[in-house]
Amino acid sequence: MHIRKRGLASGIACALMLVSAGAAPAFAQEAPTGQTVDPTAKKPSTANATKLEQVTVTAQSRTQEMQEVPIAMDIVTAKQLDAVAATDLSHMNLFVPGLVVDNTDATQPTYRLRGIETNDFGIGTDSAVGVYINGIYQTRSGGSLMAFNDIARVEVLKGPQGTLFGRNTAAGAISIITNDPVDRFEGNARVRVGNYGKRYADALVNIPLNSDMALRVSVVDNQSDGWKQDAATGQHYGKDDEWGARAVYRWNITDDTQLKLAYDHDRVKQPSRMDVGLVPMPADNLYARAPFPANPSTFYDPIHAPFYNSATDGREERNLNDWTLTLDHNFRWGTFTSTTNWTGYGMSHVENGTGLQQIPEYLNTGVIGDGNTWYQEFKFTGNTDLMDWVAGASYYQEHANQTNLARVNTDTYDTLALNTGVGQQYTPTGTIFGYFDSVLQAIGLPYRLLGDPWTETITNHGRYSAGAAYGDVIWHLDDKWDLTTGLRYTHDNKDFSWYTPTRSAPELDNTLAQMQQAGLLNLVSLLTGGKVTGQQLVALLQQNQIFATSVNENVKKNASWNDFSPRLVLSYKFSPDMMGYVSVAKGYKAGGYDGTEPGAEFAPERVWNLETGFKATFPDQNLLVNGSIYYYRYDNVQTLTVIPTTAGFNVPEYQVSNTNQEAKGLDLQVEWVPLDDLRLAFNGGYIDSTYTSAKIPTGLSTTNQIVYTDVSGQPVSEPKVSYSVSGGYTWHDVANGNLSFNANYGFRGPMRCNDASVYQGKCALPTNFSLNKAQERTDLRLDWSAPGNRWGVALYVNNLFNKQYVSGLGTISQSVLGTPYAYITPPRMWGAEFRVKF
Repeated sequence: MHIRKRGLASGIACALMLVSAGAAPAFAQEAPTGQTVDPTAKKPSTANATKLEQVTVTAQSRTQEMQEVPIAMDIVTAKQLDAVAATDLSHMNLFVPGLVVDNTDATQPTYRLRGIETNDFGIGTDSAVGVYINGIYQTRSGGSLMAFNDIARVEVLKGPQGTLFGRNTAAGAISIITNDPVDRFEGNARVRVGNYGKRYADALVNIPLNSDMALRVSVVDNQSDGWKQDAATGQHYGKDDEWGARAVYRWNITDDTQLKLAYDHDRVKQPSRMDVGLVPMPADNLYARAPFPANPSTFYDPIHAPFYNSATDGREERNLNDWTLTLDHNFRWGTFTSTTNWTGYGMSHVENGTGLQQIPEYLNTGVIGDGNTWYQEFKFTGNTDLMDWVAGASYYQEHANQTNLARVNTDTYDTLALNTGVGQQYTPTGTIFGYFDSVLQAIGLPYRLLGDPWTETITNHGRYSAGAAYGDVIWHLDDKWDLTTGLRYTHDNKDFSWYTPTRSAPELDNTLAQMQQAGLLNLVSLLTGGKVTGQQLVALLQQNQIFATSVNENVKKNASWNDFSPRLVLSYKFSPDMMGYVSVAKGYKAGGYDGTEPGAEFAPERVWNLETGFKATFPDQNLLVNGSIYYYRYDNVQTLTVIPTTAGFNVPEYQVSNTNQEAKGLDLQVEWVPLDDLRLAFNGGYIDSTYTSAKIPTGLSTTNQIVYTDVSGQPVSEPKVSYSVSGGYTWHDVANGNLSFNANYGFRGPMRCNDASVYQGKCALPTNFSLNKAQERTDLRLDWSAPGNRWGVALYVNNLFNKQYVSGLGTISQSVLGTPYAYITPPRMWGAEFRVKF
């Protein structure tokens, strides 16, 4: 590329262009695409990559990125991912302080960074932590948790990245960079086998088609038999079943123009996640009801509890296809990049909602959806003696559909009637179906009312568009001082709809119709002591009891939001190897809708972050030390909460509510190479996160009103301390090769509790297990490689000390069925790896 540094006049002209671009109401969403670059490939690229490009596109090496960019960030290389046998982002937990990726639901993962998390499962919300693959934003139901496939590195940028990456990065951004085609033949293959039937394989081939074209194809297949069994059926859960493929074609059209076309496919087909029931129940009595209310002192420790899954069609499935076309062109004054992407996906998630096998406690929940996104970005970059600059505009469009479902049976209906006391209004025994079923049996009639399935749904349709224009300039004030100014304008528009049909219970409806035809409903008033007539009973049994609002109404809403997200950074080079900086930046996440509450809308999230830090290397000591201190104030955090309801049988619902939070914290990173073959590292973080304004539902009053608890000034659940320690050593000339040993230890402190934590499943009631205890994990790897890495073998173990933890509680069914359940982390995993390079 032939970008030349020019004089002050050119700088002024570029600045005017940036101001014009920043003021225009054009359309944008995400950050510019970043790729690793092969130095032998013909491509349009600057001879001196700008510092800004190192932020948004990544630089040539990890050290340059970390030390030249005034942003708190962690870089995880492909080698580091291999050291812990990571297959997706969730395997980085505990090793990147402050980052938590929850993959208990593989099709709807959640991301937490610096204490901020969006844990809603609906299509009406977005994550506050943006996930990007080669600069393309990934929806949570789409490709945000795809299998790692030919990965170069993962960048975790902490704090709001609204100016450079755009919307939905209020807490930070995770940027996954894959490898590009190169101008030489390259190929490799790898196989891993391990306990619990682990079978993993990946392979790639890079083929130069001619002097200007190259093709790179990679595949990955990840399988296992699962690590927990259903105590009744013997079926395995915790299984892996994911397959992915990636193909990239590169064409250097001219010395200054390059085209890339990439295709990604990812397929997940796994059993449903494990909801481990906490209430001891008799294994030989499938018709027993759980004690109500539940007694926490009798709960199982979920690590050792028997597991049951009554969801006969329980599943976690996703099918994703993604196309990206990138065109780069070199001008004398800079570079132009066009990025076009289309992604389509389908997904389904169905699980057991109680963790029990008993028929009267039967509850299945889930979501089934599909969608597609289209994204177009135009970006310009360049540099002069005065500045490094970037400007651009883009447009993002998403169409998404989702059906939220809840399945029970008429036995479950009776459990709800008994536990809520509603049944006493209709029958002497408090049950409804059970009472009339027993009467019908007593008089010898063939009609049965128990055991019939009952399904309720809410269907959502979302049509979204997002646009913005952005500009960012690094001003070189002198040899030591740099001033970065950036601004992004964003416009979001969202159309959303809810449709709640009448409950589906065809077997029950058929029985009621037969009973009505036989004239039996005329006896209802007599059998209930005049509490209800036959027609009133039929009307009751045809009503929704779970999704009980706006039934048979098509509720629609539309909303738009505008945002300006600036950033200002002042940095100073104390020496060529030491930099200090202070920054202020704003982040933004669009507003949205609650998919299970018709008409519910919530405001956008906005965060202001003030940060100061330093980045230093000490070459003589082979030492790197980076640190930062930050404070943020976060408004309208969109949080999924359990809301008690007064409709139907008072079945609680998941709803999204807004809270305000603030946090202060620090990050510290140290890398030291005391010997040529010894590497040591420490990466830690401290955060004190509290609510500034928050009222969270915690139950119903005696008058059937929702009770809200004010937790303002109390801690958010984020632990105060998290850190990782790692080390590696290499011995040479071992069996004519190199032998390497790597050890990684991660620690995440105890979860903090507030007055609403127990009801929301964030902290445990007094039981014989702990929900909020500190978590630790130790991973080891011993690796031998032949000269030139032509082939190699390795042994690895994850979670060496077999420490399992309760990662969360499901309380949605506790208040009416008395059946809380828990999620648990996996046990120790070990295996062997074989690889070859050709």
